[in-house]
Amino acid sequence: MLKKALFAATALFALAGAAHAADLKEFRIGILGGENETDRLRNYACLADHLKQEFGFEKVSLFPAADYDGVIQGLLGGTLDFAELGASGYAAVYIKEPKAVTPILTTQQKDGSRGYYSIGLALKSSGIKNIKDAKGKKLGYADPDSTSGYLVPLTQIPKDTGMPNDKFFASTQFNGGHENNLLAAYDGKVDIAVDDSSGIGDFKDGYTSGTFRKEVDKGAVDPNKLVEVWRSPLIPNGPLVVRNALGEEWQTKLAAFFTALPEKDHKCFAAIEGGDYKGYAPVKHDFYNAVVDVRKAAIGG
Repeated sequence: MLKKALFAATALFALAGAAHAADLKEFRIGILGGENETDRLRNYACLADHLKQEFGFEKVSLFPAADYDGVIQGLLGGTLDFAELGASGYAAVYIKEPKAVTPILTTQQKDGSRGYYSIGLALKSSGIKNIKDAKGKKLGYADPDSTSGYLVPLTQIPKDTGMPNDKFFASTQFNGGHENNLLAAYDGKVDIAVDDSSGIGDFKDGYTSGTFRKEVDKGAVDPNKLVEVWRSPLIPNGPLVVRNALGEEWQTKLAAFFTALPEKDHKCFAAIEGGDYKGYAPVKHDFYNAVVDVRKAAIGG
C-alpha cells in the first residue's frame, strides 16, 4: 500500500508540474556574459517581444549574467527556463546534472556547417605572425566556462606549440568575457586574445559571425590593425537549451518558434546571434559528447 501511495503522489506531483509548465506566465532567459550588459539587453529585446506575442507570456525576463557561470547556475537551480550556451557551458551543466536541460537547436553557419572556431588575434604591430612567434608573450582567455575562449585553446594550442600554455606563454589571464578579451589584445594589455569566430567570410569584416564580427560592426576595433595568428579545429556550435522541468511540449514549441525566427524577423535573429548565420538546426546531446569528455578531462564540471 505504501508503495502504491508513493507512486500515486509522484504521479500527482508530475501532473501538477506539467500543468504549471503549460500555464507558464513568465519566461526567464539567461544571457551569457562576454558583452556589455546594455548591448545584450538591447539585442534580446526583440526576442522578448516575439515570445510574448507568440505564447501570451505575461512577462519575459532577461537575465544578462556577469559571467557564464551565472547562466549555468540559473539553469541548474531552476531560476532560468532557457538559454543559449557554448558547448563547454552546456557540458558543465550536463556534468553536474544530466537531466537539467535539453538541447533543442544550434546555429548553422552560412556554409551550412554547425561549427565555428577559436581564433587567436594579435595586433599587427606586435610582429606576431603565428602562435609559435608568441613564446614568452601574454595570452588572454575570455571566461573559464567558454569553449572557444578557454577550453579549446587550453587543450589545442599545446598541440601546435608542444608545450602547456602556462609553460609556453609568459602569462595567461582571464579578461571577463569575449568582448573584453578582444579589446585587451587591441589595447595591448595582452599579446594574443582567443575568441569565437565563424572563420568564414572576409577577415576585414570580422568574418561572418562571432565576437570579432560584433566588435568590427560596432566600430570598436579596426580589423586592419589585427592579424589572425592561430585557429583551432572546428568546434560544435553551442546549443539553445530548455529547462527539462518545462516538459517536452515546451521544448517542441520553442524549437518551432526559433526555427521560424530567422525568416520571420531576420534582423532580430542576427541581433541575438551576433552576425550573419543561415538559421537554426536541430541538435541532440550526442553532438556534444566529445566536448563533455574534453571538459571532464581538462577542467572538470
